Amino acid sequence: MTIPSPANALYAGNRTTLADYRAQHFGWSVEAQVATITLNRPERKNPLTFESYAELRDLFRRLAYATDVKTIVIHGAGGNFCSGGDVHDIIAPLIALPMPELLMFTRMTGDLVKAMRHCPQPIVAAVDGICAGAGAILAMASDLRLGTARSQLAFLFTRVGLAGCDMGACAILPRIIGQGRAAELLFTGRSASGDEGHAWGFYNRLCDPDTLLADAQQLAKDLAAGPTFAHGITKKMLHQEWSMSIDEAIESEAQAQAICMATRDFDRAYRAFAAKTRPVFEGD
Repeated sequence: MTIPSPANALYAGNRTTLADYRAQHFGWSVEAQVATITLNRPERKNPLTFESYAELRDLFRRLAYATDVKTIVIHGAGGNFCSGGDVHDIIAPLIALPMPELLMFTRMTGDLVKAMRHCPQPIVAAVDGICAGAGAILAMASDLRLGTARSQLAFLFTRVGLAGCDMGACAILPRIIGQGRAAELLFTGRSASGDEGHAWGFYNRLCDPDTLLADAQQLAKDLAAGPTFAHGITKKMLHQEWSMSIDEAIESEAQAQAICMATRDFDRAYRAFAAKTRPVFEGD
């Protein structure tokens, strides 16, 4: 009689693979441990629907347990990133919904941002063309952003009679581009060009539209080749330290770094340095 290992039971409940995942409402592929999400309704500039919001939220939650995905790229098909919530599939139905269902919707969209921030893999947004409303939020919630000169970033909520405080925008956007610049975009709903977004720090760099996706995937591959467990710790601390004092942050980072020092990747890096070779990280 074979007695199952307790560790195997632990792994079964906390590890999964997603390379063979079949997305229903967007494109999904995994190559060399880099997952690519493609918002693929190009005829309408890739808007989100109730269904795609929910599927994205659930997928990012599952990514916390994926062993075969180390980094993620999100982009849009057809020369645009995402035009936000679909006017016909989302905005029109919302007008007729009572408050409990409205709150159900706004919590669902916020949960997508929470799932993106809490999944350990770095997320690279490849932003070309229109990046508006909830699409701007998806880019904002990513860890790194590559744009193009023709990127058009707009937080459009005030244009439809809503507040700019949507899906964490008032908390996250000021930390990326500064309070005054964030206030301008959130109050006015105006579009920021690619050059402006780059100058303000929203985009890490601008790329040629023809190479944007390849550039984003190469960045993701470079990250996937690094110490991915440690990358997950870095992402967690970047998120967690927003609400900490400096003393609390320093102590938390001391604990986090001690955890990383116990990994095999730390040992691999030392041995490679001693042997004057390049370390091969395995994420453990």
